[in-house]
Amino acid sequence: MLAKLQRLLIFGLLSLTVLWFSYFAARSEVRIAIFGVLLIIFGHAFILTVEFLWMIVANKKDGIYPPPTWRQIVRAWCGEIIHAPIVFCWRQPFRSNKWKDAVKLGHRSRRGIILVHGFVCNRGLWNHWYPALASTDTPFHAVNLEPVFGSIDLYVSTIETAVRWMERTTGQPPVVVAHSMGGLAVRRWWVGTHADRLHHLITIGTPHQGTLLARWASTENTRQMRRESSWRTNELEAYEDATRHSRTTCFFSTCDNIVFPASTATIPGATNRLLKGVAHVHMVDRAEPLAEVLRRTRD
Repeated sequence: MLAKLQRLLIFGLLSLTVLWFSYFAARSEVRIAIFGVLLIIFGHAFILTVEFLWMIVANKKDGIYPPPTWRQIVRAWCGEIIHAPIVFCWRQPFRSNKWKDAVKLGHRSRRGIILVHGFVCNRGLWNHWYPALASTDTPFHAVNLEPVFGSIDLYVSTIETAVRWMERTTGQPPVVVAHSMGGLAVRRWWVGTHADRLHHLITIGTPHQGTLLARWASTENTRQMRRESSWRTNELEAYEDATRHSRTTCFFSTCDNIVFPASTATIPGATNRLLKGVAHVHMVDRAEPLAEVLRRTRD
């Protein structure tokens, strides 16, 4: 579903680019033609700039973690300008099914991994991970969370199906790694089942305590990610205990342009690990989370 929507968006933007350039170039208004093309192609850079400026202000007010240097901010901004289109314009719309799940009965001696994406994403987000997991013969299963704009509660059944499948084929509780909103979806599933069904949870840029960016959100799942969300208080925190927190590792960044201030991506009592100079989507392809996931499969 999401892949189709993103393909339509990409083809729409490409058509708009061609029409814009053709129209103004035919009238010898070359500067306007080129300006429009550049605006369409690099418009996301402007949006990222606004997000980064808001992030900088929010982190200064938060004051819990040392602010990033300007060099780290610029590096993160540049990395996200390059990385976000790779994910949203290539991996997810066109390559989400390139890698198939690697789970079979012969894996009963190996602990498996379940990969859970975040908001407006699909399993193509993890394409960078699949070759590494396959090369180590690690069982893995990547889910697609739908409906895309529905309540986070609706994703529980998808995660339950994935965990049951991994339990049957490996005979062991899995390691679950989740990016962004996916971490909240896993926590929502976890509070409704026995704690021992999950060996370890690793989150990457998850708004555990909400995010300021969701303040004016309109979809149900983004409203649940607001700082003042009663859903998070009543459906997650009211049922969690120290046992689950001690079995959670949270990767976060002071350059996260989606989940800020930075402390909102952490959980008291969990292992909270800072990734320096990297933005929200780019965090998925960093080596540290993948290394931690593989290490946890050997526990």
